[in-house]
Amino acid sequence: MGERPRLQNNRPKPKPSIIEMKLPSPVQRRHSRIEIIPLIDIMFFLLASFMMVSLQMDRTQNIKVNLPPSTQAQHDFKPDMLNIAVDKAGDVWLEKKRISLDELSIVTSNRFKADTNLPVFISGDRDTLEGVMQVVLERVRNAGVQKVAFTVGGNEAQTPTNSP
Repeated sequence: MGERPRLQNNRPKPKPSIIEMKLPSPVQRRHSRIEIIPLIDIMFFLLASFMMVSLQMDRTQNIKVNLPPSTQAQHDFKPDMLNIAVDKAGDVWLEKKRISLDELSIVTSNRFKADTNLPVFISGDRDTLEGVMQVVLERVRNAGVQKVAFTVGGNEAQTPTNSP
């Protein structure tokens, strides 16, 4: 048995290395930091501001009436709605303006011609006679409006429910 041949190192010979030299800069480098706590404070302030503004935007153009209570009321707010209110004396109000039943028919039919998907909310005082509410409903239906709801008072706020 013969001796094993020795492996020769076939690696290339290393070249002389170049040494890099770091020169200091005359201007001192500053590390910047982002402070996160003031940013969080600003975001909470903006959130609170937007919440307060949005709460003030949710108001309907209607007179104040004493609404009858309801146990199954659902909130349904739409900006393109028609608010009709009937007070205790039987006067009809349209967006805080007192109008007659004939004017109500004209206004309702004109608004319905402009928007055939017009929702109408009728609210009446608890002490309003039922006959006046029926006349108002009849005038709204004669104008062609199909989406009619009566506004009733819930446990905590005024909320509309769909009519049968």
